Amino acid sequence: MEKLVVEGGKRLSGKTRISGAKNSILPILAASLLSSEEVEIKDVPDISDVEVMLDILECLGVNVSRESSTLNLNPSSLCTSEIPESLMCEMRSSIFLMGPLLGRLGKVKVSYPGGCDIGPRPIDLHLKGLASMGAKISEESGYVYAEASKLRGSTIHLDYPSVGATENLMMAAIFARGSTKIYNVAKEPEIVDLQNFLNKMGAKVKGAGTDIISIEGVNYLNKVSHRLIPDRIIVGTMIAAVGVAGGEIIIDNVIPEHLEAVIAKLRETGIEIWEDTDSLLVKVDRIKAVNSVRTLPYPGYPTDMQPQTMALLSYADGISVIMENVFDGRFGHVEEFKKMGAQITIDGRSAIIKGVNKLTGAVLKAPDLRAGAALVLAGLSAEGITIVDEIHHIDRGYEKLEIQLQNLGAKVKRVHAPVINV
Repeated sequence: MEKLVVEGGKRLSGKTRISGAKNSILPILAASLLSSEEVEIKDVPDISDVEVMLDILECLGVNVSRESSTLNLNPSSLCTSEIPESLMCEMRSSIFLMGPLLGRLGKVKVSYPGGCDIGPRPIDLHLKGLASMGAKISEESGYVYAEASKLRGSTIHLDYPSVGATENLMMAAIFARGSTKIYNVAKEPEIVDLQNFLNKMGAKVKGAGTDIISIEGVNYLNKVSHRLIPDRIIVGTMIAAVGVAGGEIIIDNVIPEHLEAVIAKLRETGIEIWEDTDSLLVKVDRIKAVNSVRTLPYPGYPTDMQPQTMALLSYADGISVIMENVFDGRFGHVEEFKKMGAQITIDGRSAIIKGVNKLTGAVLKAPDLRAGAALVLAGLSAEGITIVDEIHHIDRGYEKLEIQLQNLGAKVKRVHAPVINV
């Protein structure tokens, strides 16, 4: 078992570069199955979710090679549409594979996907959309079966702007006969990145980033080389880290317009943020409370930044309120913060945070990906030593978080249990 050990009290300084987006690479890896030619993807993050997805692709027959942050795939050898349950249950994003496999091979068998326990995330929107495109869906003994010799274009209205359903149905429609229109879609930048990737291969997709996505079916996709957009959630995490620890840093490889809600709200806490074309300068002296942080689908404040923001506001002067409007179960980190002395009260979907002068190091467990990163952030300014266990959650979406923070002056290291000395 590995843990992260954090010694608080070190201000941050220096420069850090942001890797490609986790929420781009996973659907793009799924979309690569639609090609019968070589696929090159650049700036791929070294995270465990990518490794799981690559294991799945290899089990399906795809040839995979990696050199540094560049992936090369050859999906021409795709030979099966059945995803091993042992891999499917490790990562929720594996559900993205249903659309591409149906489009390419005409059938797919999957078990229900796993992932972080942050509240109910049913796949009914995925299945309903695929059924409207002509797929025959059946469920038996924990497996979902879908079959369609040829999907057909359809008009689909999503009941909720689900990111996963939007991306899955986009990919399913690429080889469908005729035109598909999907209404009330999610608008995240990662969906635009997926559209750009598909269109570079010869797909005909438009509207990503708006309320309606339109797809004209094609018969074939070509080879492609594509660079991922930077991970906006890691950018937000680094800004929050400076807010907690104090200091001044430069963050490179940033698309500031993807972070408008995050930058605006974190500026309210007293963090100074200067924007350049593809970088940010961040500095802070003192954090103040904010009376309302409301998580919403993009372009609203991202739920994936809620735990990190809570860590930040735990140190703020005054009382702050966070409203979680996306996932029901995303306050699992609150009890861990309380072990450090944070004063947080939960009232339904709201968290009321009374800032304190200091938190105290404690032994903590990361309940999920973003909460795990938030616990590390909380330890950056805590008195004494903070030990974060269950860090496999953090590794799902952060590429060596401890190294990134070390390079900015934080005292964080990865150790094997048991912990004896810092």
